[in-house]
Amino acid sequence: MRKIMNRTMSLLFVAIMAFSLAACGASGDNSGAAPAESKAAGETAGAQTGSSGEKIVNVGVTDTLGSLNPLQLNGGEINKYATALMFLPLMELDADLNFQGMVADSITTEDNKNFVVHIDDAAKWSDGTPITAEDVAYTALRLASPVINNTAMMYYVFEGVGDDGFVEAGADSVAGINVIDEKTVQFTTKEAMSLTTFQNSYARYLLTLPKHVIEKYSEEELATADWFNKPDVISGPFYVTDYDVDHYISYKANPDYWRGAPKLDKLNIKIVDGSQLYAGLQSGEIDITQHTMSVIPPEDYASVEALDNVEVVYGSPVTNQSMFIQTGNIPDVRVRQAMLYAINREQILNELLNGHGEVVDGFLSSASPFFDDSITPVPYDPDKAKALLADAGWDGSQTLRFYVNSGDSTFVNAATVMVAQWAAVGIKAEVQTVDFATLMSVAGTRDYDILAVQYTYAPVDPYPDVAWLLGGEGSWTGYGDAQVDEALRATQLTSDMEETKQLYSTVDKKVQEDVPMISAYIISAQGAVNKRLTGAVPSVYGFFNDVQNWDVAE
Repeated sequence: MRKIMNRTMSLLFVAIMAFSLAACGASGDNSGAAPAESKAAGETAGAQTGSSGEKIVNVGVTDTLGSLNPLQLNGGEINKYATALMFLPLMELDADLNFQGMVADSITTEDNKNFVVHIDDAAKWSDGTPITAEDVAYTALRLASPVINNTAMMYYVFEGVGDDGFVEAGADSVAGINVIDEKTVQFTTKEAMSLTTFQNSYARYLLTLPKHVIEKYSEEELATADWFNKPDVISGPFYVTDYDVDHYISYKANPDYWRGAPKLDKLNIKIVDGSQLYAGLQSGEIDITQHTMSVIPPEDYASVEALDNVEVVYGSPVTNQSMFIQTGNIPDVRVRQAMLYAINREQILNELLNGHGEVVDGFLSSASPFFDDSITPVPYDPDKAKALLADAGWDGSQTLRFYVNSGDSTFVNAATVMVAQWAAVGIKAEVQTVDFATLMSVAGTRDYDILAVQYTYAPVDPYPDVAWLLGGEGSWTGYGDAQVDEALRATQLTSDMEETKQLYSTVDKKVQEDVPMISAYIISAQGAVNKRLTGAVPSVYGFFNDVQNWDVAE
């Protein structure tokens, strides 16, 4: 898989941005969002029983929506979850990081190349038609279509798909995606892949479509078909009734949902600015937030905690405030080590995030089953930093360009502190605050010295992100190492959890030693839920898995 990644770097760049950056609300900038009091058509404020007796819940988020067409899925959290309320994925992670069957009830492999997906026998479309392997294979075929041109799905890993991620135009099948029987489909990869990588990167993002409904559309029509705006045949718990990509998404319950009819009558996703979440929670206009789609500013944490009408739940630490060093511009490892020693990360965590998070070295946090707690983070030691710079012959004349997302006010403040701490040991740096779109453009050029962004490395499957970020020339770090390459490759060949943990430990130790990236801190984000809402708990993963059980207390 690594070889394929190297040949398709630009494609994977797009995919990594979608699957990981958007997943943690990295943009942080929703200047176009509607005020908290703006309502979708027919919406009433708060988790309540309306005048018509309807039970309505409002979810507050801070990311804007891209599309509700599963074939246009970009991997962002709101894009994925808003769409998956209508079209279930094959599997999803639950709050405890276990894979929970959705459309599929099992995925198995004996050789890490052939993945057998079994569809739940009870799974059916809202019109009563069974969900079959043909539906899954047909959806995958369309996701690999060059006409639909979805560059975020990374289907180049499968046999029969080109390294550009697409099959031939007009193809009616994929060599590596085969229907075995009515409820079984097999996916075959070109190179070895771990089961968790298949489940996390593919099963979670394949939102199966009803072949018997959409096969009437040509590939050209599928990309823009109005049917996706208000589909009348779904597999999930809710039908969309109305939406505005910048302001709201409104749903009504699917009474024929095969996993159980929802207790709610309506669900609204309200897209607001992060600074408006506290007021919405206070007034009851927002009933629940989620840790990665709903970015409550840390300065509001205490105020939200003080509210009598909500319960606060802090999520597991998964959002890594990463600082990527372009090692080609700062080639001396002693200088990069000095940069790490010069930062008081514990102080920044405590003062700016009120201690809601942790400091680690490398990519993995304590939320990952592969986290090695024996790796002690490099401590704040300005004297050690000065000694390393002296050994490196650093003359202090170079000014490092430090690019930061202007929409992330917390890290803008953190960056200011870091620049002062670097200056104290003789490293000059200048913070360049740019909007998220510009930051990603700069990342693509690799014309920077340090680039900071919030990044979620999937706790159960960090491989795709880490392999790319440490992928040598062309990656965000420009860093490559044979020992790291071998350890990452080996993670795809084993199912042994302890062995996998040791392999990722090898990677994190090398990152601590060579410093191609610095983990400034890992965020344990705040979520909140109105006490009137039952069966719903904010969680980093699995938030909507059992939304059919959400209810409003009378």
